[in-house]
Amino acid sequence: MDKVALVLGATGGIGGEVARVLLARGWTVKALHRSPDRAAKPGDGLQWIAGDAMRREDVVGAAQGVQLIVHAVNPPGYRNWGELVLPMLENTMAAARAAGARILLPGTVYNYGPDAYLHITEDSPQRPLTRKGAIRAEMERRLKDSGLPVLVVRAGDFFGPDAGNNWFAQGLVKPGKPVTSISNPGAPGVGHQWAYLPDVAETMMRLLERGDALPLFACYHMQGHWDADGTQMAAAIARAVGTPGLKAGAFPWWLTTVAAPFVTVFRELREMRYLWRHPVRMSNARLRATLGSEPHTPLDEAVRRTLQGQGCLRADAPARVVRNA
Repeated sequence: MDKVALVLGATGGIGGEVARVLLARGWTVKALHRSPDRAAKPGDGLQWIAGDAMRREDVVGAAQGVQLIVHAVNPPGYRNWGELVLPMLENTMAAARAAGARILLPGTVYNYGPDAYLHITEDSPQRPLTRKGAIRAEMERRLKDSGLPVLVVRAGDFFGPDAGNNWFAQGLVKPGKPVTSISNPGAPGVGHQWAYLPDVAETMMRLLERGDALPLFACYHMQGHWDADGTQMAAAIARAVGTPGLKAGAFPWWLTTVAAPFVTVFRELREMRYLWRHPVRMSNARLRATLGSEPHTPLDEAVRRTLQGQGCLRADAPARVVRNA
């Protein structure tokens, strides 16, 4: 039987990465987009379908015959997050129920509040303090209560060659330009958790391949790359561009405060500032118990590939090597 998946959000960082891994594993991959002719890239291997994740009939129709729905879709530019996110999830749940499919959701640390920061496990209480965190927690509550097969993989801040809206590309460096300066959003000495997108997608794939051995509602945390004092990511960037002495400057948080009333992205960034003021770390003990190890690309290699993909570094580095952690 052919394995078929529907990816919602295939033009995004994690959606696109998961789609590529599924294709490499022999899956047929459908991708829903309002403008498929504009979204499709030559040779991407995806079956593009015209439709809107906000229209239930579009999602249910696109999901016919699939065994997996990857729910990696978000409102563009963070606009109308509160009004759109939960209806889109409900459409995905209706489509999964009609098709008999599993839902794969990329999770976030937004779900947790200060009572869980130091050692977050899959069973830690979800008591977020932010608006976005409350919505993410509600998403997972609805999925858990749905009775559908669900896989949630939670990781730190994404970075990678094809990652778009993330702190690496929006905060630390300037995409499309050689790196002459680095910004550090974190408070001095505060650790931060990162996740290299190809590792996240590979982890998801290895879990999916366990099939019915997974719990009905399966949730796993990744360790990714833990920057213990908030300086290691910036140091890796400096090494990658050949200027190891390049020091990171402070991120201009004042700008997000000034621009927040007018620019949605800045308002969302400001709401997430607490993640840079406190060490928020997840344990991957359950993942390692299930898979034996976590796919893990060494930091310098992951950063080099990311900078190449972001147009900040020439693409002449050696091939990526994925290791297990």
